[in-house]
Amino acid sequence: MVAIVYQTDKRSGITYAYESISHWDKEKKQSRAKRTLIGRVDKITGEIVPTDGRNRKKQDEKVPARQGPKPVSIAQRSFFGATYLLDEIGEQLGITKDLKQCFPDTYLQILSIAYYLVLEDSTPLYRFDKWGMFHRHPYRKNLGSQRISELFGSITEENKQKFFSLQGKRRCENEFWAYDTTSLSSYSETLKQVQFGFNKEHDRLPQLNLALVFGEESNLPFYYRKLARNIPDSKTVRRLLEELDIHGYSKVKLVMDRGFYSEDNINDLYRNHVKFLLSVKMSLAFIRKELDPIYDYIQGFENFNDKYGLYCSTVRTVWHYSQERPYKGEILQEERRLYIHYYYNIEKAAEDKMAFDRKIYALKQELEMDNRIPEHEKLYQKYFICKTTSKRGTKATVNEEAVKNAKRFFGFFSLITNETMDAVTALEIYRNKDVVEKAFGNLKERLNMRRSLVSSEKSLDGKLFVQFVALIYLSYIKKQMQVTDLLKKYTLPSLLDKLDVIECFLQPGKTLRVGEILDEQKRLYHELGVRPPSSL
Repeated sequence: MVAIVYQTDKRSGITYAYESISHWDKEKKQSRAKRTLIGRVDKITGEIVPTDGRNRKKQDEKVPARQGPKPVSIAQRSFFGATYLLDEIGEQLGITKDLKQCFPDTYLQILSIAYYLVLEDSTPLYRFDKWGMFHRHPYRKNLGSQRISELFGSITEENKQKFFSLQGKRRCENEFWAYDTTSLSSYSETLKQVQFGFNKEHDRLPQLNLALVFGEESNLPFYYRKLARNIPDSKTVRRLLEELDIHGYSKVKLVMDRGFYSEDNINDLYRNHVKFLLSVKMSLAFIRKELDPIYDYIQGFENFNDKYGLYCSTVRTVWHYSQERPYKGEILQEERRLYIHYYYNIEKAAEDKMAFDRKIYALKQELEMDNRIPEHEKLYQKYFICKTTSKRGTKATVNEEAVKNAKRFFGFFSLITNETMDAVTALEIYRNKDVVEKAFGNLKERLNMRRSLVSSEKSLDGKLFVQFVALIYLSYIKKQMQVTDLLKKYTLPSLLDKLDVIECFLQPGKTLRVGEILDEQKRLYHELGVRPPSSL
């Protein structure tokens, strides 16, 4: 009788297999067995590997050339639909190509973290490990908190600037660029650039200011920079122009809000041959002066725009340009062409007038009831003539001329530009500037930037850059949702969740297979400008 017997060597821990043949011993009158060594048992596969008893293969067998370790291949099942969408967007916008050119060793890690920030709403980065286990992403491997911190620290300023240049060249050449700033709060006490100052979020925390440039037609960002300390918006334009010049942008058009207005800024914009569209305060002397000749006619029917419910009119005038020329010891003064677009909203004017009248009434009550408030003293002097007697007390009479002058410009707002365009076009371009405001909201809310939780300058720089990359993806998706009316049915999170559930399957030796895709999911891909995924 033939059987296989296994025996483990206690010294080496190796299990050997023997062929056992049983026979009857006539002399001893008992059953005996003859064992022949077959080989050792592989601990992983359980297979019997032939050997001569000293853990070597039999001499008569051909021993193949020694090979390196083989990677362990296992079947994988991952969520794929949303990350596939980002893969395709990255190819279309050149993000993947530009990152690979600027960060050849780490671009896959940067992409994976950017994907995570887009798909996991406001979730902290230390949760990446769990997310990465169930999603197919560019890096394919785990990224722990320590590795992510090292990655942030490895992102250099030189490579960031190179990426900005590459992305900027992909934007529409003749579009206006919306420029604005925001503040980011931080709990860190070690970052030099984080300081207390005017906080747009009204947080009682130190802050870091951030400037962002967006393409108005593409609705995509391509440049940002940190602003150390509490710098007013109007002081940042000159540095912006210098950096745009370094990046080789020759045809620049900027659209900005009234916080960026100053005579120095306008002179700098003219000097650098930059086209601009800028909101300005109605209190500026030259704005009021140019409005006077058309004041009584702006509400004419020919100036009414039904789409926006506004009266619009444009005045062509000149800007008194000046430039110091130290090398010549003189100041150059010239007249440059300037357009002022005036807009009048009759409903807003009525609301402002009513609110103003209520304010005047409250001030009058304060005076006559001898309940003066120190902060209102300038208003008392400007809008009232007061007489006080011992018998009747204080009698306040409204200064009608001052009130009339104050109400004269209620309902008006204005834009200035050195680009030839009509008032309605200028208004539409300016209103599109809200893409920057929405971008700031995305940075702070969905991309988890409301609080900066890093503790070193390098980590802060790297984290800001990766979040900026994520913002490009997010902005593209939001724009597509807007132009295709997907926002009427989906929110951004619900749309991404709808695609995220699509799975892919990868088995050793087989090509990638994609799970079932519903017609609604296919339609979403097409609406977002992407081909639906298919098995490879």
